[in-house]
Amino acid sequence: MTSPEIVRSVSRMQALSREARREGRSIGLVPTMGALHAGHLSLVAAAKTSCDVVVASIFVNPLQFGPSEDFSRYPRPFDEDLRKLREAGVDAVFAPSVEEMYPAGAATTVYVEGLSERLDGASRPGHFRGVATVVAKLFEAGQPDRAFFGQKDAAQVAVLRKMTRDLLMPVELVVCPIMREPDGLAMSSRNIYLSPEQRKQALCLRRSLARVEERFASGERDAAKLIASGKAAIAAEPCMRLDYFAIVNWETLEPLARVEGETLVAVAAWVGETRLIDNVVLGGLPTPIGSLQAPS
Repeated sequence: MTSPEIVRSVSRMQALSREARREGRSIGLVPTMGALHAGHLSLVAAAKTSCDVVVASIFVNPLQFGPSEDFSRYPRPFDEDLRKLREAGVDAVFAPSVEEMYPAGAATTVYVEGLSERLDGASRPGHFRGVATVVAKLFEAGQPDRAFFGQKDAAQVAVLRKMTRDLLMPVELVVCPIMREPDGLAMSSRNIYLSPEQRKQALCLRRSLARVEERFASGERDAAKLIASGKAAIAAEPCMRLDYFAIVNWETLEPLARVEGETLVAVAAWVGETRLIDNVVLGGLPTPIGSLQAPS
């Protein structure tokens, strides 16, 4: 099994991308912050089915963490991540330093107005500015034809879709389904923080979404009533602290009064000191999930 090249510099990553393009090969990028699980590897598998060259990035981005968040303790098992990516068959691992991505004196950021203040952006000010900035930099470094993201980060996907369209980035965003543990918990690098008891408590996120799905299947379309049923499932677990439970337009992340067509239902809550997110789509997967093409 051939080991992927570990790329530390932007210039080397750009050189590899130019070489692939000269040879007529398509490039797929899987952006990650490491601490890889089966959800990340499903993105790699999707990239391998449609791209000639697959690059995974590992970069814990300080710009998307707030001052009281977990940047310093975010898991960084690089050797284990590298083993998983080697076994998954990636061609290169882009693992730059903070100094490489944010050189001294760097002052430019990317801000998607409107969407950046909704859902996670409302409770984590500046988060989506950090996400958009680092992904724009990763796109500049890797020059991918396609970039692969998970549906679990649905709000992030909406922000990045808007960014690529507004900035005319010739990158196709491919969004893959949420990967879950056997008991239904959405896979997340932060699940490692949970104690066995907290792990059981966290299952109420999936139960809350399942309750909304059940009421929707029974004919309920009033968003307020559906939200109330989801919140009740969270409230039944006294150790959980709800951040938001929302029913929104998939494209704009704006709240809806009624569910008509394909609609995103998203939840975020704290289990102890760990913040987790999850979501479902009512009415089937919306058009953007699968392939999102920015103008070229």
